[in-house]
Amino acid sequence: MTQTIVESKTKTAIIGFDQPFCVIGERINPTGRKKLAAELEAGDFSTVEKDALAQVAAGATVLDVNAGVVYNSNPDPNQTEPPLMRKMIEMVQGLVDVPLCIDSSVPGALEAGLEVCEGRPLLNSVTGEEERLEEILPLVKKFNVPVVAISNDDTGISEDPDVRFAVAKKIVERAADFGIPAHDVVVDPLVMPVGAMATAGLQVLALVRRLREELGVNTTCGASNISFGLPNRHGINNAFLPMAMGAGMTSAIMNPVALPVKMSEMEAKRAAVAEAGIILPEDMDDESFCQLFGLGSTKSRPGKEMEAIRAANFLTNNDPHGGEWIRFNKPPEAAGDGGGGRRGRSGGRRRRA
Repeated sequence: MTQTIVESKTKTAIIGFDQPFCVIGERINPTGRKKLAAELEAGDFSTVEKDALAQVAAGATVLDVNAGVVYNSNPDPNQTEPPLMRKMIEMVQGLVDVPLCIDSSVPGALEAGLEVCEGRPLLNSVTGEEERLEEILPLVKKFNVPVVAISNDDTGISEDPDVRFAVAKKIVERAADFGIPAHDVVVDPLVMPVGAMATAGLQVLALVRRLREELGVNTTCGASNISFGLPNRHGINNAFLPMAMGAGMTSAIMNPVALPVKMSEMEAKRAAVAEAGIILPEDMDDESFCQLFGLGSTKSRPGKEMEAIRAANFLTNNDPHGGEWIRFNKPPEAAGDGGGGRRGRSGGRRRRA
């Protein structure tokens, strides 16, 4: 069985057909996150710290670290990304013990991350362009690390799955030319949005099967791409991930965390409840309120996608005796325990005198 070994200083993650699905946490990435980008430019890593801890607590097996912020003070990522990547890698591996995935389109940033990363990180990524292959594959060989291979080349992203397969095959073959074994190439077959292409789901499932059966490689994807632009994205993601796992996909770059309910959402719901004439106990804390009205939680917790993944691990015998499933479904702390309620309240309903 193909196994891709990814390591931190103290922990090993195995991506493989006979292994539990590998969840690569995607949150440490400033792309599309203006607040995080501004923080990083200012040297503030507090959100990075929170995201690292929350993703591991939610069950991430590996953490992706992306330093792709364009500074207002210096728009050249070739200058700004390498030192930022070093700082982020050093900070994250000092906080958590899971292996890391070094993510950048800047070769200098990838090399900077590799120089300071302990263990055996996953490198993200190489594509099928010859120039990119010649830049990245020597790094993969030099540092003896596995690499994500994205199935596009200088012609762009093809809608034809046969073309994407051919690009993946080319990358695997070119990696072999550098002495890099197929088990160290994790192919991203590129998930298209099903809202824009009705056959996107069928295409990627067929591609994953071919990649497993014909090339013998592990696979990954940006899982949320499948639901882009659609309502109830979690519902689609929850269905897609177990289907992809059944087809042979062995990892995904995704958000394992269900983000806490925003205060603005709670206040809007409280106003609607009051307008409906519903009288609530004066001492009801925020967590109890959220649970009662189906808003979610005031705390970071594993997302519904993690529930689907753990169930699929159990059903495919990659969770022997269901130990992880049982642990995942242990009753949570009582509402308010640990400080989720309103300021000054201990949480939970107080008994009236």
